Amino acid sequence: MTPFAADLFILLRRDLRCFVREVESFPDDATLWRTLPGISNSAGNLALHVVGNLRHFLGAVLGGTDYARHRDQEFAQRAGTRAEVVSLLEAALSDVETGLKALTDETLAQPYPQVLMGLQPPTARFLMHVSTHLAFHLGQAGYLRRALTGEAGATGGMGIQELAD
Repeated sequence: MTPFAADLFILLRRDLRCFVREVESFPDDATLWRTLPGISNSAGNLALHVVGNLRHFLGAVLGGTDYARHRDQEFAQRAGTRAEVVSLLEAALSDVETGLKALTDETLAQPYPQVLMGLQPPTARFLMHVSTHLAFHLGQAGYLRRALTGEAGATGGMGIQELAD
């Protein structure tokens, strides 16, 4: 793995592990799929969206996995168990590693191999975007869990200790 890819893997792994802790911190399966007025996506939907995003952009496009994304389903699903969602997050971590291992310094500097809204940013820059996208939705899920349950405790989202690897 290139040094950039190795560093990015540490960040993505940390945030995916934290997303697992968020999902597991919901008091029951039903609450994972609840929202509040003005909030359109449940924490379950945010997790599915992150899974689809990572498995497609890193796993399938960069790593050559056979993952086929169904983006509409990421937002349409309204039920499922916490264990099922955790399993999907763990599968995303595996695809992330596959995609990052496939990168070279040359491919990181080249345009991302898929056109995105008419653009093809450099692959390294797009991967930084993917990382912040994950962190954004992780934060949303954490705040939603706290608002739904009244529990103020955090799940250790941005632990510096996990950067030492």
